[in-house]
Amino acid sequence: MSATGNDGGAEQARSRGSRLQDRIGTATAEGRAALIAYVPVGFPSVEGSIAAMVAAVRDGADVVEIGVPYSDPGMDGPVIQQAVDVAVRAGVGMPAVLRAAEAVAAAGAVPVVMSYWNPIERYGVERFATDLAAAGGAGAITPDLIPEEAGAWIAAAEAADLDRVFLVAPSSTDARLRSTTAACRGFVYAASTMGVTGARATVGDAAERLVARTREAAPDLAVCVGLGVSNGEQAAEVAGFADGVIVGSAFVRALLDAPDERAGAEAVGRLAADLARGVRAKVPT
Repeated sequence: MSATGNDGGAEQARSRGSRLQDRIGTATAEGRAALIAYVPVGFPSVEGSIAAMVAAVRDGADVVEIGVPYSDPGMDGPVIQQAVDVAVRAGVGMPAVLRAAEAVAAAGAVPVVMSYWNPIERYGVERFATDLAAAGGAGAITPDLIPEEAGAWIAAAEAADLDRVFLVAPSSTDARLRSTTAACRGFVYAASTMGVTGARATVGDAAERLVARTREAAPDLAVCVGLGVSNGEQAAEVAGFADGVIVGSAFVRALLDAPDERAGAEAVGRLAADLARGVRAKVPT
């Protein structure tokens, strides 16, 4: 049975607490950072994207960010935009996202949805929270929603026992860090460079400074970094100062460069394995 509309599953979800916090805490107890893989639903197809997510879990991802296709992904770089455009043109929507959440949960990782606000609002905020919980999702990352405008989402997430993850950036003031982290549950997403996402050649030190400032604001909240990491060496460097390493564009690039869906999933698995080694060999800073 699809999890959508499954009241029993939703009831179970309400008693789970923060699975993101628990999974990241488990990684911390193992002396490493968590590996968080972003894959958008619907590229190269719905089934192909789900196969890629499952491959990422098989080869080391602790958490999978399930990207919701959206026609105006203004905070994403050209690699992710190229893939998401295919999914948007194919009409991929929230039902496929919920299927992906079920598959990721069944594979053994924690599924969290990454969505701009419009698709959630269009689907229905309470309906989204209820259906996501029933599908086994842990919560949602909402990059273009600030806590002051997130009352409806916070209330719906609270009712469904879902995590809500907001973003901080190097430009965030100390007051903004405190107010944003106070609204988070699960972890806070440190977008460590200004502008769009995308793989980068060097890590730099802006991310580490942001993580340190965020921890001062919220010592008990995990801080996970999205920076443009594309290989194990970079993952090890970020893992030296962050609780979780978020990788998106590199996974999408692996899918874009693959000759077919099967090869794409295999490439995603190889990248996940390299990154998983990296977060376990974290370089102290």
